[in-house]
Amino acid sequence: MSPLRRLSIAGIALLMIALSGCRLDMQVQPRIDPLAKSNFFPDKRSARPLVEGTVARSELRADAYFYTGKIGDAPGDYMPFPVTKQVLERGRQRFDIYCAPCHSRLGDGNGFIPTRGFARKPPSYHIPRLEKAPVGYFFDVITNGYGIMQDYAAQIPPSDRWDIVAYIRALQLSENATQADVPPGQKVPSEPPKFREIGTGATLPLIATPEAEQNSDMQKEEQK
Repeated sequence: MSPLRRLSIAGIALLMIALSGCRLDMQVQPRIDPLAKSNFFPDKRSARPLVEGTVARSELRADAYFYTGKIGDAPGDYMPFPVTKQVLERGRQRFDIYCAPCHSRLGDGNGFIPTRGFARKPPSYHIPRLEKAPVGYFFDVITNGYGIMQDYAAQIPPSDRWDIVAYIRALQLSENATQADVPPGQKVPSEPPKFREIGTGATLPLIATPEAEQNSDMQKEEQK
């Protein structure tokens, strides 16, 4: 091998070594480990607090009533948004999940949980005191708890709490409803629902609807 070629190979090798020494892999890049000391800041803390006045996305809470149910220190008595069928359906669903185990699906306080040794069962929503209570009162109780009832602020977002409040009002109205309170043609009391499956206790019952009955009939015809 000629001396010139040897010199070229050696030069290339040295260049590769030099270039490899300039690499800055991700595992050795400049960084600060969590809670490590930093001499850059006067208080030596690398983990910095949020800038004063910082608000998380969707957490501005500009509407105080929506998040507290109160006007000043007193509970308000109006819904912060229109009550629609969708609101009541959502409220019933959330109520059955979070409230019915203690308050029962009728709201009379005869839920399953109090039968397992509670010193006091929840009051019925249908007593005069709670029938006259403003809607903001129920929202506040769900948010902050009351007596031995824990708060549900972490489990139920504010919009769902208001949906539950609307459904509680519907339960209270249904307890003493008259023919004048229902649409024309609706029977009082309503006819009991027909079930496609009654449920097992671990599963909810399935109500038979015209569409479900039609699909069931079609499946039976196909099986024939």
